[in-house]
Amino acid sequence: MALDGLKKEVCDAVDGMRESLIAVSAEIHANPELSFQEVKASRLLAKKLTQAGLPVTTHAFGLETALASDFGPSNVPCVAIVAEYDALPGIGHACGHNIIGTAALGAALALASLRDRLPGRIRLLGTPAEEQGGGKEIMARHGAFDGVDCAMMVHPATEDLPTYPILARAAVAVTYRGRASHASAEPESGINALDAMVAAYQAIAAWRQHMPPGHRIHGIITDGGQAPNVVPERAAGAFAIRAPNRGGLKLLRNRLDACFRAGALAAGCEVVIDWDDVEYLELITNWPLARAYQANAEALGRRFKSLEDLPANRAASTDMGNVSHRVPSIHPMIAAVGPGVAFHSVEFAKDAASETAIRAMIDGAKAMAMTALDYLSDDRLRADVKNGFAGSTGSGS
Repeated sequence: MALDGLKKEVCDAVDGMRESLIAVSAEIHANPELSFQEVKASRLLAKKLTQAGLPVTTHAFGLETALASDFGPSNVPCVAIVAEYDALPGIGHACGHNIIGTAALGAALALASLRDRLPGRIRLLGTPAEEQGGGKEIMARHGAFDGVDCAMMVHPATEDLPTYPILARAAVAVTYRGRASHASAEPESGINALDAMVAAYQAIAAWRQHMPPGHRIHGIITDGGQAPNVVPERAAGAFAIRAPNRGGLKLLRNRLDACFRAGALAAGCEVVIDWDDVEYLELITNWPLARAYQANAEALGRRFKSLEDLPANRAASTDMGNVSHRVPSIHPMIAAVGPGVAFHSVEFAKDAASETAIRAMIDGAKAMAMTALDYLSDDRLRADVKNGFAGSTGSGS
């Protein structure tokens, strides 16, 4: 069957499972689970894949809540379709990962419906802990993307974009240890760990105004003591740094370490600085693949904006960036929430279950399925994707 016919068939397949996909997205949305704890969501996706007769590996690639499903012929090009399903503390699916996970499921099931007419191999990967922990990097270290020729996912947003400005990111926890004493009767006997934390925080705040464009730092104080009449013997904070690339992260790490140690020196405390093992890397967009996705999404009635239309300071981070350093990858954005709704907000979480979000989930599944068919069927596109990956800097179009 011609490519256009296969595309119509996968789109019809997505429409045929529309109500089932809506139910999956709604269930994940109603039961938000934090990073590495996505038991219900991963089981639900695994159940749907199993019901469709597809092989499923749970506890996949080193993570309890990861899953994988490989299908299609062997010794042919392989496309990875990436699902996310973790939520945020306190505000649930305020980044719309219920949409991401369900769109990936829909795309995979639609492609599987082609059976022996599928012109390549598909690997659906359920990847936990995007918000915190870097599940994709952990899975990649265990071989999740071995044998994969390209990877894709779609992320909800306020507009349709072929990609998004994605910065490298590193996270760190800092803990100060002092000595407790009565804050009124014997303050001179205490060593105030909170003073160390506050001094470091103020040093960071002063540093912020001198950061070059594209470099960022943000953080919170997670422990400041237990009672006001006790000199805090422990204080702690959690921080993240972002930069255009890994080299920029290294510069920020060194300066942030200095701020933490300065706080300890000023207050006379001990300090423990614990950097996460996983760094999130900047996204390298594979533009031939991104353009193919955009054409398919536009065929569904989507209207794309240019990256130049975004505010100059708009940027985020994702562990899909790590994937993009291993295989050609795309991370397009799909309009799923109302205009002006901010990522990681209560409003975003509410809109992630809206009719607009449902349409985005359905269109995202169709667009990814069609793009996978383009890649698997078109020798020229595969060559362009390969060449683009070999020479990409992540900044061109």
